[in-house]
Amino acid sequence: MRYLTAGESHGPQLTAIIEGLPAGLELSPEILNRQLARRQQGYGRGDRMNIERDTAEILSGVRWGATLGSPVTLVVKNRDWENWREKMSPLAEHRGQAESVTRPRPGHADLDGAMKYGHRDVRNILERSSARETAVRVAVGAVARQFLQVLGIAIGGYVTELGGVAAGAVAAPYPGLWERAAASELFCCDPAAEAEMKRLIDHTKAAGDTLGGVVEVQVLGLPPGLGSHVQWDRKLDARLAMALMSIQAIKGVEVGLGFEASRRPGSQAHDEITYDPAALERGAATAYVRPTNHAGGLEGGMTNGEPLVVRAAMKPIPTLYTPLRSVDIVSHEPYEASVERSDTCAVPAALVVAEAVVAIELANALQEKFGGDSMAELQRNLQQYQTTLRTF
Repeated sequence: MRYLTAGESHGPQLTAIIEGLPAGLELSPEILNRQLARRQQGYGRGDRMNIERDTAEILSGVRWGATLGSPVTLVVKNRDWENWREKMSPLAEHRGQAESVTRPRPGHADLDGAMKYGHRDVRNILERSSARETAVRVAVGAVARQFLQVLGIAIGGYVTELGGVAAGAVAAPYPGLWERAAASELFCCDPAAEAEMKRLIDHTKAAGDTLGGVVEVQVLGLPPGLGSHVQWDRKLDARLAMALMSIQAIKGVEVGLGFEASRRPGSQAHDEITYDPAALERGAATAYVRPTNHAGGLEGGMTNGEPLVVRAAMKPIPTLYTPLRSVDIVSHEPYEASVERSDTCAVPAALVVAEAVVAIELANALQEKFGGDSMAELQRNLQQYQTTLRTF
């Protein structure tokens, strides 16, 4: 499975084309729109969330609610397009109808992209590099979620840190933690930490500044053996890291213990293996059991049957209402950077996008492993593999 996205932040729409989905996958537009609504939630979001009410439209590859095996096209309309019709028009006759943006913002793609593509108006860069693009990626991820759900795989997550405020650990199974996170404005499972985070967001907003944080994604029900150890680009942990790092403002990725593993001796960093036939009766994929999950469900570039656990660190949004210093690319005079509409904190939205890209990579890995032009064929292949694992 592969996909491409297209569209600008203030263009008419965002578009995604997904190629390689098996035939017979039941798709619910309600699930797509539920994930898009989650992306727009979160304490500390900016004014654009009051303008856009994102919904996804399926334009091809689906008939009567099920995929055909042909490319699926998704569209997310930009409601603000009416105010940008001439400023972002593809027609030459509208050239010059908007003032050029010549003051690149520190921390954005503005200056680098302008130099790379030879633009003297950095709007030609910022429109596409904007995190607005993640709206349609969340829609693609919602398709992947439905694919995973059919195969008995569940995905969720929560915010573990925001602006240096760390959430305390809550002892509960992952599905229960996902429910607690869903009830929080910051997708945080720790009410005391959430209250402190909100106070920090209010203080930061008043100062015209921004905040980053850390999100964690977990996946349950993955069979061992997704990915491979044999080539660098087939290692699933590497592909997940690339997918997460492709999200705007993400600056770091961890799997399992992550950087903490470097601070421990080997005896406290690795997961011992035991053999317990009774684990099969409890729904485990194999009788090989790891009492701990320091590896985060990935060893040697492959899933090992334990829950997948990955984290992503998001930097503070670089568009500040108290702008940082910059330089005009035409006059070369020092200026304060341009201000585009922005959020104080978008960490909860980053969680939803992180879940989406993880779901996409896992759907891809499952199709690589089990093949099949239809969901029925893929499910048969998976069931045969699961039977083999139970007797290994």
